[in-house]
Amino acid sequence: MTTPRPQPKPDSRKYQDLISDIEKGVIKIPKFQRDFVWPIEKTAALLDSIVKGYPIGTFILWKTNQRMADVKDVGNIRLPATPDDRQVEYVLDGQQRMTSLFAAYQGAKIPRAGSKKVTDFAEIYVNLDSNLSDDAQIVVHELPDDPHKCVSLKDVLSLNRGVEKRLVAEFGLTDDDLDIADKFKQAFATYDFSIVTLTREDIDSAIEVFTRINTGGSVLTLFEIMVAKTYDEERDFDMQVEWSKVESDLENVGYDGLSSSTVLQLLALVLAGEAKRATILGLEKAAVIETWPKAVSAIKSAVDHFRTAYRIPVSALLPYDSLIVPFAYWFFIKHHEPAGDDHLRMRQFFWRSALGYRYSSAVESKLAADKRAIDDIIAGGTGTWDIPVSIGGAEGLIGTNFATGNSLCKGILCLLAYEQPRNFNNDGTVLLDNSYLKIASSKNFHHFFPKDHLRKNGIGDENSVVNITLIGADLNKRQINAKPPKVYISKFQTSNPEMRSTLATHLIDRDGMGIDEDDYGTFLKARAAKMWAKIEERIQPNL
Repeated sequence: MTTPRPQPKPDSRKYQDLISDIEKGVIKIPKFQRDFVWPIEKTAALLDSIVKGYPIGTFILWKTNQRMADVKDVGNIRLPATPDDRQVEYVLDGQQRMTSLFAAYQGAKIPRAGSKKVTDFAEIYVNLDSNLSDDAQIVVHELPDDPHKCVSLKDVLSLNRGVEKRLVAEFGLTDDDLDIADKFKQAFATYDFSIVTLTREDIDSAIEVFTRINTGGSVLTLFEIMVAKTYDEERDFDMQVEWSKVESDLENVGYDGLSSSTVLQLLALVLAGEAKRATILGLEKAAVIETWPKAVSAIKSAVDHFRTAYRIPVSALLPYDSLIVPFAYWFFIKHHEPAGDDHLRMRQFFWRSALGYRYSSAVESKLAADKRAIDDIIAGGTGTWDIPVSIGGAEGLIGTNFATGNSLCKGILCLLAYEQPRNFNNDGTVLLDNSYLKIASSKNFHHFFPKDHLRKNGIGDENSVVNITLIGADLNKRQINAKPPKVYISKFQTSNPEMRSTLATHLIDRDGMGIDEDDYGTFLKARAAKMWAKIEERIQPNL
């Protein structure tokens, strides 16, 4: 016989009870909730509805012994931890309203999202020159022209003889005014806030409830769910905090912006052999926490491998973030770089993945297949990369239109970056930076035969990936512009006597490529042949 699951419990609480539970650390806002965004006028309108006895919706709480990452402060007010002997009540629905009630009660100062301005919730007032039957707003956030009958909400909520004496002294309030203030205080104090409490202990049920009631609002990402599921106060593990540390470390070496999915997929491959969403969600918390340090180390090793062995200096050039995962898996198992034939096989995998749109679809199943092939290589086998390349030789390269969001084009950029290109004017190293490489109009991307020059002369294929070079942003913008290479290369030769070797770092020959003849067709064919030869070395290694 199936045991009935605990049903949600409807209940009600008073304003002071809610505030008390927040101040005791019993009611908490889970971190996966969006930031508090309500403006002060919306908070004032909420409180106006309360004082008039209007319904304001139901709060849904999850009462549990589990501990999740939670919001630690509301503006300038630090929130206490939940006592060890108390269950915590997480707000699943009503976070904006709950935070508004607390901020207004405490007079919190809360920075506006995306702004340096601070909203002072102490600047909410109750207009005593009104009554509960008025349609006009009683609780306001702006003082009227004659403000002497407006007192702070905090004074109304805490009204006692001491407060009354001060209000009489400051504002000249009459006994009638104080009676009205007391009626408003009682209206707030006696209002019943509707509460529904979930008591199931499993976090999956709580997340499912949150997801269902927020279908029109924020949807939890897989990473946010795993942050909630793996939080461990005793072991001081907060996946969000830990991943932020990783992001900071990677940013320092030019690999900022990597998807948080990479670490989840790696953990799943290591612990369960596949990277499906359901598999990730089913990972045991203890296993995730125990494996985390080694997984992070493996990701960093994979990044170092890309930066050194493949000379990919920044993450913006990576064809897919997902390529980090199989290489990190290698480092998780082997603890060192692939060498000899293993290096050639893994390099073949990288380039076939980049030039074959490997992770453009069905990423989860492909990662599992790649993991199995890597296991075979580690066990002494040959591994099998059944990954067809999506370009057919040099002609296919010429016909490929350059776009920075295209993984194949990013693969070509990785090919160019490997040659460690140098600037035409001084043979200096080209500095590649993520901030310059995210859009096609980046000044790091230079059309060797400028597009405007080709269009002016009615020549097509101006945006072929074969026409792309990587140069310094300043050089591209200020010194070349729309000049053809026969002009700017000849000019730069006076300041750069190493021009031939400089051009070689771009897979360009000074002679025989149509530069001096302004022959774009010859240039495309000759450079495409050199580029394709480099690609063939990578996708068809001699094993």
